[in-house]
Amino acid sequence: MSPFWHTLLVPDEPVAAKILRPIIIYLFLILGLRLAGKRELAQLNPFDLIVLLTLSNTVQNAIIGNDTSILGGILGATTLLGINYLVVMLVFRYKRVGAIIEGGPDVLIKDGRVIEARLASETITITELEEAARKQGFASLRDVDQAILYPGGSFCFIAKVPTGEAIHHHQVMAELHRLRQQAVSYTHLTLPTNREV
Repeated sequence: MSPFWHTLLVPDEPVAAKILRPIIIYLFLILGLRLAGKRELAQLNPFDLIVLLTLSNTVQNAIIGNDTSILGGILGATTLLGINYLVVMLVFRYKRVGAIIEGGPDVLIKDGRVIEARLASETITITELEEAARKQGFASLRDVDQAILYPGGSFCFIAKVPTGEAIHHHQVMAELHRLRQQAVSYTHLTLPTNREV
């Protein structure tokens, strides 16, 4: 094999090392992101985004080493995809594993009241929570009955007042009820009684 093809195709280190490196980094990142909290995944400010963007670059050499071969890259990528598939299947089949790896949802607002202790545990400021609420169409946290931060970093805000659709539905139903009452009244007025027949 020519030096060109050798450099292109043959990894610089043993195959076992190429497989072990991504597994170790993957498990480290799961642990690190779990300890860092859900806010990193929620990307609440530019700093969170910077961390996520630079994280992949930081661990790149630890995953593939100095190897630039195609086979080395394929081995690393295949290992990452494989370990991710196994972890996803474990989380899917065993709820306790999911709770350990991902954690559970955090209720940040309940019955219209902000739970300061939950915000502090996730290191989320009121300003960041308000911004997340505005992204979902809420003018203020006063309009929010419940706010939940899920393990994947997504927020769910539930309104105190009915949505526009609910108000419209109520108005339509009230109008139908009024029309039904009118129809019943009209029917009683126009139907002949037994005496008239």
